[in-house]
Order: sequence, then C-alpha cells, then structure tokens
Amino acid sequence: MALFEKIDQDMIEALKAGEKDRLTVLRGLKSDLKYKQIDKGDDLTDDDAISVLTTAARKRRDSIEQFAKGERDDLVRQETFQLEIITSYLPKQLDENELREIVARAIAEVSAESPQQIGAVMKVVMPQVKGVADGKTVSKLATEILAK
Repeated sequence: MALFEKIDQDMIEALKAGEKDRLTVLRGLKSDLKYKQIDKGDDLTDDDAISVLTTAARKRRDSIEQFAKGERDDLVRQETFQLEIITSYLPKQLDENELREIVARAIAEVSAESPQQIGAVMKVVMPQVKGVADGKTVSKLATEILAK
C-alpha cells in the first residue's frame, strides 16, 4: 500500500475513533502531500511522500527546539505528539553508529581533510541517507569527524 493511501486509511480510522488530535495531524500531512502532488503534476511516489514527511518532521523538530527555549511546555508536548505520528510513517532512522560509518566512507571517498570540505562530504552522504537520517545530524557527525 502506498504511503499516501496508508495516511488516507489512518485518517478514516482516526475519524471513526474520535481521535481529534491525530486526525488534525493526518489531515495536515494529507494536505502537504496533495500540494506536492499538484506541484509535481503527477501521482506521488513513496520517495516523494517520504520527502514531504521528512520536511514535516524537520519543521516539528525545529519547533520543539524553539518552544523548549521559550519554556512553552504545552507547545513542546503538542509538537512532540505530531512528530511521533509523522515519524511512524517514515522508514526506520539510522542509528548514530551506522551513520558514522557512512560519513566516514564519504570522507574517505572525497578525500576530505578539514571541516571546510564538509559540502563535498554532504553531497555524497545525503543521497544515501535520504529519509533515514536528518541532515543536521549528518552535518554534526561530519564536522566532528573532520575536526579530529
């Protein structure tokens, strides 16, 4: 079942179960996916849907960070709830050790020796980890490894 259809089905289940908060999140995701479909002018592939969901997850993580700084625990809880729903549709994320190996291989591949060459490393790593790792985490690991 395509990701788009799975979200549609889960939205109907949430509606029937009276899960208003979950339904709101799913409607927002469906809306984001529809906008992407209109922009593309064709049906979405699962890769397209994962890209949209990854962006939505990144927005929630940024919001959580900002709300935590502003000591808005109520909004942190709300955004965390939304993030949990979104990540349930994303592929399993790579753990730090797996990601560290991929970054190390990319550094060796491009012969990077300093943090100034992080752009070249990111160009190699990001296509490999699309949808399964956050760009901020990849960048942090690459900087950390290159700084040694």
